[in-house]
Amino acid sequence: MTHSLAASRVQRLLLVALLGLTLAGCAVGPDKRDPFENFNRGVMRFNDEVDTAVLKPVATAYQETLPSPARKAVSNVFSNLGDVWSTANSLMQLKIPQAAEGLMRVSINTVFGLYGVLDIASEMGLERHREDFGQTLGYWGVPAGPYVVLPLLGPSTARDAGAFLVDRRADLLRELDPSSTRNSLFALRLVDIRASLLGTGRLLDEMALDRYTFVREAYLQRRRAEIFEEKKENR
Repeated sequence: MTHSLAASRVQRLLLVALLGLTLAGCAVGPDKRDPFENFNRGVMRFNDEVDTAVLKPVATAYQETLPSPARKAVSNVFSNLGDVWSTANSLMQLKIPQAAEGLMRVSINTVFGLYGVLDIASEMGLERHREDFGQTLGYWGVPAGPYVVLPLLGPSTARDAGAFLVDRRADLLRELDPSSTRNSLFALRLVDIRASLLGTGRLLDEMALDRYTFVREAYLQRRRAEIFEEKKENR
């Protein structure tokens, strides 16, 4: 799944969350899933300020300056690197066919796709499955815990925040030297992801709802779907 497809999926999930909030009638009272709401809202405001001042302008310039084929090539390379860890998590969840498909994707795109610049595997019908360690923990029954908003990283849960440390350690970009090259690629990946979500950000800005609640519901619904719906499918 490319960043553009991921952005489209996020938009659909946002609309589902909007419908859910509307049907719920914006229920009054504290949400038991979010005991740290006041703190989380403060962190979200901080993140929004950083995004407005730095990330969004840089991502907008990146999108407007770099031609679409070049941006797609950049996204493909980072996605190919991510497929390695996704494949490992598929294996840890005993999703053997999915892990085999992931291994084939990495092999084909690395060898024949110029280290992932070209996503030949998708053209061959090999689907990308994004998996992380938080999903692996959820698959094996570890509860999500309270909703939290992490500085600079955004929506998460207690489980996913802890799992992020493992995901971070497994990131192949960490193996690159020198550090200047590694840090430059980290920054480029962040800008590339943010650029792919510019349309989603505009959609959120136009909604006359509590943005915090909307983002929380969209995130929790997406994570639940990624863990439990896929778990049912693989039984």
